[in-house]
Order: sequence, then C-alpha cells, then structure tokens
Amino acid sequence: MSDKEKNSEEVEETFSTESGENETTTDEETVEEINEEDVQPVSEVEDLKAQLSEMEDKYLRASAEITNMNNRFRNEQETLQKYRSQDLGKKLLPALDNLERAVATEVEGEQNENLKKGVEMTLESLRSAMQEEGIEEISAQGEIFDPTMHQAVQSVPATEDQPAETVVQVLQKGYKLYDRVLRASMVVVAQ
Repeated sequence: MSDKEKNSEEVEETFSTESGENETTTDEETVEEINEEDVQPVSEVEDLKAQLSEMEDKYLRASAEITNMNNRFRNEQETLQKYRSQDLGKKLLPALDNLERAVATEVEGEQNENLKKGVEMTLESLRSAMQEEGIEEISAQGEIFDPTMHQAVQSVPATEDQPAETVVQVLQKGYKLYDRVLRASMVVVAQ
C-alpha cells in the first residue's frame, strides 16, 4: 500500500470512531455553533438593512432636492422671460411722454398738421410695441388712490363730485409690466 492509501484509511477510521463515540457531544457543539452563527448574521443583516434604509433616505432627499432645484430654475427662467423688457420699458417711458406732449400741442398749417400726424403714428407704434411686451398704462383718473400704483404729489379738498381718497388729476402717467410697477402715476388726490 502506498502512503496516500494508508493516510486515507486512518482518517476514515478516526472519523468513524469519533462520530460513533461522541454523537451527543457533536450535536451539542453543532447547536452551539449554529446559535453563534445565527446571532452574527442577524446583526449583520440588521446593520445592512439599516444602512440600506439610510442610503434610500439619502437618495430620496437628493432626488427631491434635484427636483426642487429644477423647479426653482424653471420658475426663475419664466420670471426672467416674463419681465425681460422691464429695463427697456423704463428707458422708453420718457420718449413716450415727449411724444404725447408733442401730440397735445396745437398746430396751424398743413405742414405742421402732417408733422403732427407723423408723431401720432410714431406714438401709436410705440404704444402698440409696449403693449405687446406687456407694458400698459396704469389707470388713475377718478380711481381710488392706491399708494402702490399712484404717487400723490398734491392734494385738494374733497367735494361731492370728488370724494376723499379719489384721484382728481393725473400729472404724469404711470405704467406697469404685468404686475410690476415700472413708474407710478403722479396724481393729485382729494382729501
């Protein structure tokens, strides 16, 4: 017999002898080993579940934050787009005032009438362009005084025809872009 065969027979005899003699001892040891093994994996599983739950929470929070950032960015872009002509409108208001003053003057002669018609057409084109951009005149004459839309520069005593807190006269027109005031109306108010 070779050395390998002898060693394998010895191992088999030892194994069969031990298993037959110590059956009760092996069962008890196996139960203890199983109990110890069960305790460790359960705590590891619980740790892994806790880590998974924490990572899911972080993922959900990050996802919600990204969604909120996208919504905020979209709203900012819409606001910028909506009010993009605010600065240009403010710069054009003095030109609009001057054109209105030119139209309000009395003229004589055919040439002056033709010039006035040209100014009126220019004024109308400017008003139309501003209206397309959302810029509109603030109504003031006969309205109740609104400090967010009107700027009182003078007051007169109230009468039956002109109740208190009513705009009596508009000295300079005011304009707004959607819900933003570009320039408040300068008005005279009855007190």
